[in-house]
Amino acid sequence: MLNTDTRLASPALQTLDLHATLGLGHNQRHVLQGVNLSLARNRWTSIVGPNGAGKSTLLRALAGVLPHQGEVLLHGQPLARMAPRERARALAWLAQSGAGEASADDLTVYDVALLGRLPHQAWLAPPGPADHAAVERALRQTQAWDWQCRPLGALSGGERQRVLLARLLAVEADVMLMDEPLANLDPPHQADWIALVRSLVAQGKTVVSVLHEITLALMADEVVVMQQGRIAHAGPTHQAAAHRALEAVFEHRIAIHALGPRWVALPE
Repeated sequence: MLNTDTRLASPALQTLDLHATLGLGHNQRHVLQGVNLSLARNRWTSIVGPNGAGKSTLLRALAGVLPHQGEVLLHGQPLARMAPRERARALAWLAQSGAGEASADDLTVYDVALLGRLPHQAWLAPPGPADHAAVERALRQTQAWDWQCRPLGALSGGERQRVLLARLLAVEADVMLMDEPLANLDPPHQADWIALVRSLVAQGKTVVSVLHEITLALMADEVVVMQQGRIAHAGPTHQAAAHRALEAVFEHRIAIHALGPRWVALPE
């Protein structure tokens, strides 16, 4: 089990000299190059950067689903040494645009969300009251409860994304990693997602998201700016240094401006 004192004293996630490659043979590409990063507990951190910067690769390495060199620590403990069930309870992962989810198309919305409860169930044991309560709570949080009997394959892209988000929420993990969670969501549901993340953080959760929408990413507590597989900047979103780093990695084709208490990214 995770030691409570260790969790309180350490970042939620930390990387030590993290390297990762994609592809094989002559097509092999070094995507992450010596990444050292600490992600604070009980905060929402957005990872941003230009295409090919390594954002999704970093998130997959943090989730433990991508082979890598170096080390990932979850609450101070090496992720690779944790028992799979313990890790699955502590860290939940939403892949980019539901990648690899086609095999779930025939499952009902309810059953897809129920998959998030597998780390909490004994082998071959049926779901219990706590599992059903968590699934209903998650589907209601994502406004997907009314579709619970519909097959996943019958949903639109935005509806599907909300169901996959519900599956992640049903895990009730302390740390939640989300790769492009706003994909296919219209502006009102994007606003709902931001409110949901704020609620999760208020409950003591840690959220790490990869976002392309820079203005929305700047609503997070912390921002990690990536460029060419390295960390160009990491820190609070309100700092001028974060804004300058963002402008630099996008070759000054955007500029960060204050808009009331928030910041927006506008074309230069």
